Amino acid sequence: MRLCSVPDLAERLRQGEAALIPTDTLPALACRPSHAALLWQLKVRPADKPLILMGADLAQLRAELACNWQDPWLELAGRGWPGPLTLVLPVGGAITAALHPGGASLGLRVPACDQARELLRVSGPLATTSINRSGEPAARTAAEAHGLFPELPLLAPVPWPVGSGQASTVLAWEGAAGRWRQLRAGGQTLDVANG
Repeated sequence: MRLCSVPDLAERLRQGEAALIPTDTLPALACRPSHAALLWQLKVRPADKPLILMGADLAQLRAELACNWQDPWLELAGRGWPGPLTLVLPVGGAITAALHPGGASLGLRVPACDQARELLRVSGPLATTSINRSGEPAARTAAEAHGLFPELPLLAPVPWPVGSGQASTVLAWEGAAGRWRQLRAGGQTLDVANG
């Protein structure tokens, strides 16, 4: 098992490697957005299934995306992050093209896992997905993650904090309607004002 400290793992990620990290839900397979194709390859995942951009906090994601953040987005992010909530927002640009090829939206998340956020503060936002081969059950522990991808480095220390084992709630902003639509029920329930 190749364990790496935050600075070492951040450097490996900058050099184009993928890594295994804990989150508050399920552990994640992560890499820099510019190397996102690696995650589809590792998972044998169809390219039409987008990845998530995970950040250390709202400010980091806002700086990275440099788009016009609408008040409803900021309000919900303020209530749901850090936590098991993924917001799918209609943003374009190079990162969206890398994580959602051909798409016009991007899933964003800030995990409630101190170990993951410490890495994200150093590495910058990362492209992420669950640790599994496409269509198979997701890893729930560092040992399971290592068993699936033994060639990849893991964020130290292990064992990782225990996640919920449940995927994040996914809410998508429908810009024309100006409302939220739930795409997946998950680890967080929020009252969402629409209209």
